[in-house]
Amino acid sequence: MLLLRRIFPILAAILYLISPVDVLPDFLPVLGWLDDILVLGILAWVLIARQRGQSPWDVFRGRPGRPWARRPSGPRPEDLTADFSRMDPYTLLEVSRQASPQEIRAAYRRAVARYHPDKVAHLGQEFQELAHKKLLAIQDAYEILQSKHR
Repeated sequence: MLLLRRIFPILAAILYLISPVDVLPDFLPVLGWLDDILVLGILAWVLIARQRGQSPWDVFRGRPGRPWARRPSGPRPEDLTADFSRMDPYTLLEVSRQASPQEIRAAYRRAVARYHPDKVAHLGQEFQELAHKKLLAIQDAYEILQSKHR
């Protein structure tokens, strides 16, 4: 099935290009080649998207990139050695120093969602403890930044 999904667009494009039946007949000098060029363009678009590991139809669904390859929730490898209490609040929440209170609140909610105990319950005890420490540091950072903007 996977092989068929990979080969089908190529076969369909080749069959369309060599078939005598076209949307625009090939005996028209330039107009006859437009549909062939369009088919080759769509084939190239599909193949390039698949080479990148994306679905070519994500553009139409409003999901650019690979939604399944976004950053996983939970602790990241760089968190294993970090001392969260000494980190800059802006760095912890991953916002710029010019961030508005709404941006800070949104970043806080994203960070809490990433390190919430329910999100890391499937991980080992060590990762759960790290996530708990980072969550506490994120809450402290949020309180610090909220007090600065009041």
